[in-house]
Amino acid sequence: MTDVQRTPFVRDLASSDRKTRDKALDSLTLFLRSRTDLSLIDLLKLWKGLFFCFYHSDRPLTQQALARSLSYSLVPTLPRPTVHRFLRAFWITIGREFHAIDRLRLDKYMYLIRCYVGVAFEIFVKGKQQQPGNDDGGKKRKREEEQAAAKSKNQKKQNKRSKGKDNTDEQSNRISNGTTTTTATTDTQTPTTTTDSDAAKWTDLKSYLSIISEGPLNPLNFDPDQDTSINEKTDYVPMPHGPDGLRYHLLDIWIDELEKVLEFEQGDSEEGEETKPRKVISEAPMDLILGPIETLRVEGLHKPVRTRAAEALQDERLFEWGFKERKVESEDEDEESEEWGGFD
Repeated sequence: MTDVQRTPFVRDLASSDRKTRDKALDSLTLFLRSRTDLSLIDLLKLWKGLFFCFYHSDRPLTQQALARSLSYSLVPTLPRPTVHRFLRAFWITIGREFHAIDRLRLDKYMYLIRCYVGVAFEIFVKGKQQQPGNDDGGKKRKREEEQAAAKSKNQKKQNKRSKGKDNTDEQSNRISNGTTTTTATTDTQTPTTTTDSDAAKWTDLKSYLSIISEGPLNPLNFDPDQDTSINEKTDYVPMPHGPDGLRYHLLDIWIDELEKVLEFEQGDSEEGEETKPRKVISEAPMDLILGPIETLRVEGLHKPVRTRAAEALQDERLFEWGFKERKVESEDEDEESEEWGGFD
């Protein structure tokens, strides 16, 4: 593939006209979906053009729409062999060009990075990836099925409420007649099993997190052992490390974007009651997801980076969701810490 940056749909992606931008996105999507043999170097050429198209996009709403189109609308539709290479090309481009972003355009690139962190969690944690053969009709059918399922769920809830009301009325009648019945309830716990598809899903997640650990969340800014030469025969391109500004941003948004893809147990709390902690019901390998941050906390080159990584790992939501436990200090330790030890 030659001069991929000059393809018409890359230029039209930065248009302020929504119809032109949507048409360009459709062309880009069809192009990427039809090509499963794109190398990393080819995708880097494509991202070079996309980066500067996004650089010249104006107006906040246009920038946000373009960022979401390039992430949430595009990445889930890519062929499975292309997803990791496409994401690697994105992080290589961001690492290369991050220092060249001026302060007036920094916010929109921060939002683009947030979108890519979020869509990666949707694909590799939530498993939300469309098949290459899906079309608009399939999306429409999927929406109709979801609406029908939601309607059926609401109907079941209504039936359950009416049934509970009937049982209450029947029990009150029995009590008034002098006859009561006693029922016993037992709680059962269904064991969770890990299937082969789940193992494959976590394998893809591990491969993606290795890209993050190799690039933006790498503890080192410069690795003397890294091969910095580009090899077109082996399709090797070195991954830039950091910089710290990109590390700080990822540490700020990592848990936020993860929260969006987790499923929580819905519990109704009455007025006046304290909000109950949310319980995560979806599977999420937190040790794997938080691994790059833990490595950065231990092996980070600069103390501010290590401190910020430690703060991210102490996020209140991790304790609320049950992934971390608070350390309880004994009263003796508190008394010893309060005692005055005199002059040294």
